[in-house]
Amino acid sequence: MLLPKYLILEYIFQRCKKNQEIGKFIKTKIFLNREHTQWGSKHLMKKEKVICVIPTFNEQKSIGDIIKEVKPYCDDILVVIAKKSTDNTKSIVKSMGIEFIVDNGLGKGEGMRCAINKIKEGIIVFIDADGSHIVKDIPILVEPIKKGKADMVIASRFLGGSEELHGDFNKFLRMFFSMSIAQIINWRFKKEIQDTQNGFRAIRATTAKRLHLESNIFDIETEMVMKCFKKGYRVLEVPSRELKKTWKIRNTYLANGFHICLESF
Repeated sequence: MLLPKYLILEYIFQRCKKNQEIGKFIKTKIFLNREHTQWGSKHLMKKEKVICVIPTFNEQKSIGDIIKEVKPYCDDILVVIAKKSTDNTKSIVKSMGIEFIVDNGLGKGEGMRCAINKIKEGIIVFIDADGSHIVKDIPILVEPIKKGKADMVIASRFLGGSEELHGDFNKFLRMFFSMSIAQIINWRFKKEIQDTQNGFRAIRATTAKRLHLESNIFDIETEMVMKCFKKGYRVLEVPSRELKKTWKIRNTYLANGFHICLESF
């Protein structure tokens, strides 16, 4: 159905037929108007704010550098500071003029949920403060969401490589259990996803709110994937390399990942 504006422009075009230049110009405007009216702006890439959320726990050694690195790739930054932090992370963030919130001390998952509750709209990019994620990959995570091709995009270490999933026995266990959790999820939801647990990911704020996340700790990434599948949201993986971390591997979140998987049945 054509809007009255189109009819008016068509009338003007007919009156200006004799003037080829004016007629050509107006006809072009009419065509663009029809394209926009009939198919709508939802098929065009939307200009949405990108907000980088950085969960932290005693990250004074790295937080300043991470903030500087992510600034060119986002519109806003929100740092989530763990209530149990005992170092100078908060003072560093304040001195840089960056917005921050303090969680309730229940864990990383609860801190991420606090951020989701605070952010009203836009695309959230979660990125760790330990320097293991390649910041320049942020646009690669955001683009499929802006183009309407995905609802959540995960930076996949299995597609992009990792310096943390190969080496000693602890790293082998981490890789083995991560792959096992992914396969359980694939079997349950008939999907083909490889990396369900990487914290480097993008999701629209409104979508994240609809997931009604409950996790307080490191299994929140697995919960996000499973609830996206349950609700019919599209999850996409893009290659991104994981760099070497400076902290020790925490094996407890793997067991919690299995717990979340069992709750899906």
